[in-house]
Amino acid sequence: MAFPSTLPIPAEVLKIATRLEEAGFETWCVGGAIRDNLLSLQNHDFDLTTAAHPDAVQKLFKRTVPVGIEHGTVAVLDANNQPHEVTTFRKDIETDGRHAVVAFGVSLMDDLARRDFTINAIAYHPVRHEWRDPFQGEQDLAKKLIRAVGDPNWRFQEDYLRILRALRFSARFEFRIHARTLEAAKANAQGLAQLSAERVREEWFKGIKTARKVSKLVALWRDVGARRIWLPEISANDKGEARTVDRLARDPVLITALLAKDPASLLTRLKCSTRDIERGRAIGRWREKYPDPKDPVAIRRWLSEVDPYVDDLLALLPSASAPLVKAVDKMRAGNPPLTLKDLALKGDDLIAAGVRPGPDVGEVLGRLLDEVLEDPARNTREYLLSRV
Repeated sequence: MAFPSTLPIPAEVLKIATRLEEAGFETWCVGGAIRDNLLSLQNHDFDLTTAAHPDAVQKLFKRTVPVGIEHGTVAVLDANNQPHEVTTFRKDIETDGRHAVVAFGVSLMDDLARRDFTINAIAYHPVRHEWRDPFQGEQDLAKKLIRAVGDPNWRFQEDYLRILRALRFSARFEFRIHARTLEAAKANAQGLAQLSAERVREEWFKGIKTARKVSKLVALWRDVGARRIWLPEISANDKGEARTVDRLARDPVLITALLAKDPASLLTRLKCSTRDIERGRAIGRWREKYPDPKDPVAIRRWLSEVDPYVDDLLALLPSASAPLVKAVDKMRAGNPPLTLKDLALKGDDLIAAGVRPGPDVGEVLGRLLDEVLEDPARNTREYLLSRV
């Protein structure tokens, strides 16, 4: 692989870089967009790194947002209100494995030297069309290699999240991890326990969405030791799940629920939303309880119980279960009454018919729904009142 003579920099990004340069501040494009363009992947989210301090960036541009000003990052809004991140050259002067204290006013070389992997430490000058690649990132892209910048142990100890990023990039690009980098990731895996659940969840979910094969991502988490610390509900061994996870839609909650012995527990640890946790709980409860495709009553009762998680549960079925999928699709197309709100009679009707307000109303409605699930033709006001 060789560097192209130019990169297709978006006009708004080029405008920001040019203004900074004209004001006397050296400015370069860096980050994932450079890497992805070199890999011929779509990515137009170009970040800029500059010699200008955050206050100078804010003075140069009328519309800015201090998205991470303590770390030197200011978002400059273009004419379409799209933000473009501009970050001052920086280096880490102190870190606890989760947060870094940075110093500004350093050089581009210092800034590139603090980055995680060589493939992310390439810079392109959008005005002069020059390249800087002090750590041979271009060679590692050609070799399909994830390699830490400098000492991998130090890189991971600066921020343990980089271990998970290495796994995500490896699974996304189908790159191997350099032996020393992989060894350091395993040696420092215990540091992952210091990370916040939110950061881990973001990496895990992003990994599922971007991996060429989710089974590869899961294998990496197992191999490095990240599974043991953050995803203990996932089996330590591949029990034939690879074929299933790789055919599923890239839905992080669904895939996590499939892999986990206790999905709700795992999603709770990752501080997911209540909605996602309940979804995982339902999948865990029902994933081994499917109705007989030849029994319409059983199918109706199952649909009534698992709503609104029917599609999740059907997605987990192997292709050999196509008869059930067809039977469920046919049943749903007929729109049968499946829940209390589908009944032809409401709570007020029961009270008017003499049922005592309170728990008795719910009990009678539940009994009537059971009869209707047995035979949908019973869902008439007259019949249901006759059964009160």
